[in-house]
Parts: sequence; C-alpha cells; structure tokens
Amino acid sequence: MQSKVVKLFGAGGLAGLQGYGTGFVISPNGHIATVWSHLLDGDTVSVVLSNGKRQTGRVLAAEPKLDLAVIKIEAEGLDHFDLQTTATGGPGTRIYAFSNMFKVAAGDEPLSVQHGIISARTQLTARRGRFASNYNGPVYIVDAITNNPGSAGGVLTTRDGQLLGMLGRELRDAQSQVWVNYVVPIGELAPTLQAMMQGEYTRASVIDPLAVLRNIPPRTFGMILVPDIVFRTPAYIDEVLPGSAAETAKLQPDDLIVFLNGKVVNSVRTLQTELNQLQPGQDAEFVIRRGGELITAKFPVPVDLDEKTR
Repeated sequence: MQSKVVKLFGAGGLAGLQGYGTGFVISPNGHIATVWSHLLDGDTVSVVLSNGKRQTGRVLAAEPKLDLAVIKIEAEGLDHFDLQTTATGGPGTRIYAFSNMFKVAAGDEPLSVQHGIISARTQLTARRGRFASNYNGPVYIVDAITNNPGSAGGVLTTRDGQLLGMLGRELRDAQSQVWVNYVVPIGELAPTLQAMMQGEYTRASVIDPLAVLRNIPPRTFGMILVPDIVFRTPAYIDEVLPGSAAETAKLQPDDLIVFLNGKVVNSVRTLQTELNQLQPGQDAEFVIRRGGELITAKFPVPVDLDEKTR
C-alpha cells in the first residue's frame, strides 16, 4: 500500500502553512490525486515516491468545491489505486489510514499508518476559523486522529487494501468546534478524477464569442490588484473599494485570488483574461486564499458594464 501513496512538498513554510502533504497514485502513468491546498500555489510541486525518487509534478486540474486536485508526473508502470475497483464502508468498518502527517517521511521512509474503524457516515458541516469548508458533501467520520498537518490528501483503505476515500483537511465541526477526523468517500471523487485524467473536466460555461472584446477590470467588483510588474504577478488584492461588492463580501488587502469560475488564476494577467470573457448577468465566483483559508465570493457581472468600468 505504501507504494501507492506519495509525499508532496511545495509552497508553504510561512504563517503556519506547512510546506508538505500527501497524495495517492491513481494511474500507472503518473496521475496523483490530492487535496487542493496552498502547496499547489507554485508552478510545480515536488513529488517523492515510496522508493525515494523525487519528481517534479504539475497541476493538471483542480475543483475547489471538492477540495480536489490532480497532479501529473512523468512516469510509467506505477503501482496505483484503480478507481474502478474501490470500496464503500459504514459504521464499524475496520480501516487503515496512510499519510505523511507531521512530515515523518521525506525520502524512502515509510508513511504513517493508523488503524481504527468508521464511526459514521454523515454530511460535513465544518469550518476553518470563521470560514466554512468548501466541501460539504458526505464524509466518513473515523475514530483515529487522522486529520493532522500533512495528512490531507492521504488515503483511507479497508484492511485488505481497497480504497475507501481521501483524508481531508484540519477542520472543526461548525457547531461543537471540535476537530473532525473525516474522509471524503472515493465515490464522491472518482467521476471527477476520471474526467481530470482524461482531460475532459471543465467547469466553464458557454462563452459568447464577443465577450473577449469586453473590458471587465477587477474594480468592477471593487477590487484593485497589486501592480502587474512581472510576467506572472500573483493576483493579490491591493485595495478594496468602499461600498463595493468586494467590501460587502469582507474581502481584504493581501487576499490572493486563486480561482475564477473554477479556472486556476496564476497571475494578474490570467485573471484579467478570464474576466474579459464574462458575460453581463453571469456570476463571477472567486476563490480567495487568506493565510491557510479558502474563501468563496460570488458576484453577478453588471449588465451596465460601460458604467461600472469607467
């Protein structure tokens, strides 16, 4: 089982954000599933296989509402989880959890393994700080302390090695504020993972061909970004305009825009390109990173664009 789980090293190391995490191999050709997190904020992420071999991975696709991403490395013949032969569990199912919690492994050292049972299957209602979790679907609650720093993106399996799900983030229950040890069932993720691997996954709407002629700057929604001074200037908010939609949504300077309508935003220029393709009346859904939190803010694109962009 260890050979199907990988260690990830990427962006982090500041403000309590760990620069390490976990993923699991889902194809013999180097597709790796993991949690969408700050680790993937850079252009690439370092992937360490169970034999200690280190490779550079790139983010192939991501879905923030599932807290899910797929990384691709150049490889062949990898031991992997077959998404066609996964398992389901319920209360009392005996389980193993594999992850790189607390960065116990950096090379060919074995990952952490915990054992326990599934306590319940329920809907996730959890928070990180004052922000709700992006994912609010079905989860397994387990009786092992699985959701530690570095664990997100690890796997839960049956005692005979069948894949049950992906370990989630460090979150607290929305009502009790108790830390939740939860796992997203693989059945909730498998269709999206298959589409991502095949290059068929998209959340894009049908775009009006004339939309590319529009100019929709971020200030349309009350955001002024940092100056675009290098080729890939990150899309940080520099100022929030008083009385704007962004102020109403409680966005702040230094917030980083990472997604717009499901598409990765890796620079100010990328954001502007995507904004210019929006249509009047369409929703613009921003996913913002603030420290270790992901915040979603949705604004309608004004119909009177000429007035809003002057």
